[in-house]
Amino acid sequence: RALPKAADSKREQFRRYLEKSGVLDTLTKVLVALYEEPEKPNSALDFLKHHLGASAPENPEIEALRLEAAELKEKYEAVLEENKKLKSKLAQYEPPQEEKRGE
Repeated sequence: RALPKAADSKREQFRRYLEKSGVLDTLTKVLVALYEEPEKPNSALDFLKHHLGASAPENPEIEALRLEAAELKEKYEAVLEENKKLKSKLAQYEPPQEEKRGE
């Protein structure tokens, strides 16, 4: 019978850990919010994900990476546009590849 007591002890330690870290409180609040929703959402899981994600503080590192990604995307789009314009200009001065081969 020592095994079930050990398992109970581990469960109790885990429960205390969840309680101390605020997980139980946060989950309870989100579940209560879902319970109090007048019109239940089609996906309870999506509701939980949205509300848990919204309550988590944004990691500054993640925000910095998001901004960097947006800047890089803008630069990439600008380079694509410039490349398109330069190809167009170049085409004015060089005959198409098929004509060169025929010569």
